Amino acid sequence: MDMKIRRLKTGEEPPMELLLLADPSREMVGEYIGRGECLIAESEQGTIGVYVLLPTRPGTVELVNVAVAEELHGRGIGKRLVMDAIETARARGFMTIEVGTGNSSLGQLALYQKCGFRMVSVDLDFFVRHYPEEIIENGIQCRDMVRLTQDL
Repeated sequence: MDMKIRRLKTGEEPPMELLLLADPSREMVGEYIGRGECLIAESEQGTIGVYVLLPTRPGTVELVNVAVAEELHGRGIGKRLVMDAIETARARGFMTIEVGTGNSSLGQLALYQKCGFRMVSVDLDFFVRHYPEEIIENGIQCRDMVRLTQDL
């Protein structure tokens, strides 16, 4: 699939429907989208994917959201987005890229490790504390944030 990834333009509306696939909290997405760098993937079908990079500490950036249109899952687009995020972070001079995902996000945990991330910690009950609604994924309650990192 022919796909181009570009930075969201100033004043352009972010693809909220995609962003909410990866993070169900409109409030949290709105908060970090304003502080981070949003990049969108486009094809002849329109906007098909998105990711957000958020500087967190000197030399460190977090990949806070990665989403692909549901009808296009399983085509390698997510991996292309994660690899692009890694290259973008490196090109921006960051030394470390981090990502966090739910304990129940089995596909995402596998994807991040395939892209070179290593698990470093677990933030117990993160999703219970920060999300009012219970999240169930793959038949598992999403409770804990698994943190992964990669040196660039």
